[in-house]
Amino acid sequence: MPRETLKIAQRVESLSVLTPEGQVDRDLEPRIPDADLRRLYQMMLAARRLDERCLQLHSQGRLGTYAPGAGQEAASLGAVYALTPEDWLVPTFRELAAMLWRGWPMQTWLLFFGGFEAGNQTPQGVNDLPICVPIASQCQYGMGLAWGCKLRGQARVCVTFCGDGGTSEGDFHEALNFAGVYQLPLIVVVQNNGWAISCPRSRQTASATLAQKAIAYGFDGLQVDGNDLLGVIVAVREAVAKARGGGGPTLIEALTYRLGMHTTADDPRKYRTDEEVQAWQRRDPLTRFRTYLQGKRLLDATIEKVIDEEVDAELAAAVRDYEQCRADPVAFFQHMYAEPTPELQRQMAELRAHLEGSPAAPQAESAAAPQPRPPAEQRDSRWPS
Repeated sequence: MPRETLKIAQRVESLSVLTPEGQVDRDLEPRIPDADLRRLYQMMLAARRLDERCLQLHSQGRLGTYAPGAGQEAASLGAVYALTPEDWLVPTFRELAAMLWRGWPMQTWLLFFGGFEAGNQTPQGVNDLPICVPIASQCQYGMGLAWGCKLRGQARVCVTFCGDGGTSEGDFHEALNFAGVYQLPLIVVVQNNGWAISCPRSRQTASATLAQKAIAYGFDGLQVDGNDLLGVIVAVREAVAKARGGGGPTLIEALTYRLGMHTTADDPRKYRTDEEVQAWQRRDPLTRFRTYLQGKRLLDATIEKVIDEEVDAELAAAVRDYEQCRADPVAFFQHMYAEPTPELQRQMAELRAHLEGSPAAPQAESAAAPQPRPPAEQRDSRWPS
């Protein structure tokens, strides 16, 4: 039998629409209403400001261990812009911009990292799962949702996220395998920020791209500049249209970078250089998109002032409401088992006695679930399109 090169039907492409300087490729520029472009900018700014505030709250002892996402806002926001409210989102812990766009209040984000159960409560009417921390487990959940949509005959899709480190987990490969076999309406977005905590991408895989891993599972892969909001929108729009039309899944590798630490328990100075960080700061997605809007005359000093004031007011209110929440520490014991074990009952009684005997013990009250904000596409714009 002669040796010959096999012909593989799948393809892997690379895409970018905005240059790092904010210049646009007119042939690839997506059609987006002017009002939406401004709202997208406001959502990226809100995510950045909330992210910065969370780091401050943590350093002051007012928030738990935090995973910052500055620098990665475009990859998640562009992905969910291509969705309808009926579609599904399965986020990791860095999709803050996406969750704000989908209608999650800032306060819920704070409650999650503050250790309140209410931080896991999805706003009513929003087809999202709450934040899930175990790496690449999101791919399994997203695959299951996509499978359910297909079994029910619903023209819905699911977008799920993981990081470059997640591509080394079995959950990632199992989810892609099922998605390919059953041609599920699933889009997996890998936020490739170059580092799985301190493990560089070069130690994760010898593949030239992460996008090409889709080929092994029988569907297309696409690598996109993850700091290019327009590029991500174009990429996910195409993937959503294909999935909704019965064309199956897509794997999208979004090349991006976390400008901060993996979490506040991490010191990135031990494994990456200042020069590397500075190079990526020049590719900041927020700065790039702001330059693009200024070039289209959709953003000026007056509009920016209005946006800044609205973001700051919403953030101040969210922090104020978050810090008024209290929780009964004894509640930690109450939902572990249907019937508490004798040891847990003893520990619970000991803790309650300690709290009741402490003059500084706070009055316990539950953290109320915040009222959801409507999805961005359902809010009126203050400026004409």
